[in-house]
Parts: sequence; C-alpha cells; structure tokens
Amino acid sequence: MNKVYPSAAAALEGVVADGQLIAVGGFGLCGIPEALIDALRDSGVKNLTAISNNAGVDGFGLGKLLETRQIKKMISSYVGENKEFERQYLAGELELEFTPQGTLAEKLRAGGAGIPAFFTKTGVGTLVAEGKELREFGGETYVMEHALFPEVALIKADVADMSGNLRFNLTARNFNPAAATAGKICIVEVERIVATGEIAPDDVHLPGIYVHRIVHNPTPEKRIEKRTTRDRK
Repeated sequence: MNKVYPSAAAALEGVVADGQLIAVGGFGLCGIPEALIDALRDSGVKNLTAISNNAGVDGFGLGKLLETRQIKKMISSYVGENKEFERQYLAGELELEFTPQGTLAEKLRAGGAGIPAFFTKTGVGTLVAEGKELREFGGETYVMEHALFPEVALIKADVADMSGNLRFNLTARNFNPAAATAGKICIVEVERIVATGEIAPDDVHLPGIYVHRIVHNPTPEKRIEKRTTRDRK
C-alpha cells in the first residue's frame, strides 16, 4: 500500500470536509504541518473545529485559517501570540474551548487509546470545571474530562519510511503523536522519506499503523515565533 501522496492537496482530497473536527500538531510554530495547513486553506473547507495547543501567529500556521474564517471553533490552551485569534474570540466571532495544556494532551492521548473520559484535578474550582461531573477519590475532588476523537489529524514529523513509521525531531514532537493516534485519518508532512527498515525499530516514535497518508515537504519555512537576540560581548 503506497501511503505517499504527490502533494499536500492530493493528500487532503477526499478526506477533509466542512464541519469536521480536526486535530493539528505543533506547539506555537514548532512542529506544525505548514504545507498541510496551506492546502487545507486552499481546499476551501469551512466551519471547522480545530484542536491545537494554539493557532500559530497572525498570517502563519493556523492563523491563516482564522484569517479566511474557515475555523468556527478552537479547542486550545493558549491564545498567546495571535492577535486575530484574540480579536475574533473577544468579538464573539470565534468559539473557544479553553483547555489546560496537560488536559488537552491527555484528551488526545485518551482518544487514541479508546478511553472515552478520565478524571483530573486540573481545573477543579475554576471555570474549566463548570457544568462537568465532579467526583471524590481519596478525599480529593476531580473533574471528568471527555476524550477527543478528531475525524482528521494533520501532523508534522522529521522522517517517515514508506510504511509510515515516524521519527520526530526533538521538541517538534510535542502534540504530534497524540494527535496522530486520536485521529481517525492521520496525514503526516515530513522532511525526509526513507525506505522501510531504514529507521531502526528503537528509533520509531510512532508506528506506521497510525499513519494513512504521507506528504514530502523537504524545505519547510520553519518560521521563528519570537526572535530574541543579545549583543555579542
């Protein structure tokens, strides 16, 4: 089975549709599937609910889909560096489900493991817990959180083999494996593709069983979210 597609647009064809729940890997601009996000924008699909730690920055990453109003709701832990994200939310133009960062990661991990819900102490006594079931365990209060089961996951990895086994690059791994396992269909953008068997078994970060389609993007922009420099002494 050939999992490699000639372009990001081809990889999305027949998979993405209006109104879907889509998980997108990345943290800030680190480890985001740049080409797949651009192809998703160009596809014209709309009314998406996007699961992502944040939404890139203005004009880059998921920020591009906010500008085109293709996202109706974000499930995120951080608004941060995206002014358009903030503006749309405060203006009531964008739904936002604020989720603590660790809880967001666990929602995806649980979805990938087939676990429908779990209890956590994070958020107890705050707005995060409003309307949710609370339960006592060992004298402590926990809030029940539901797992996430996105229809599509768009992720980024460093290397894939022809079977879809993946290796990520350092912190660019972030939310990508969890998003991949949770998604019913997982599409990965990679910088290198090698023959099956070239990635040593101990170096496989995500088995190919989770990966349905692969896109080769050897020269991603990898924009820096916030560049900080100091004078040379």
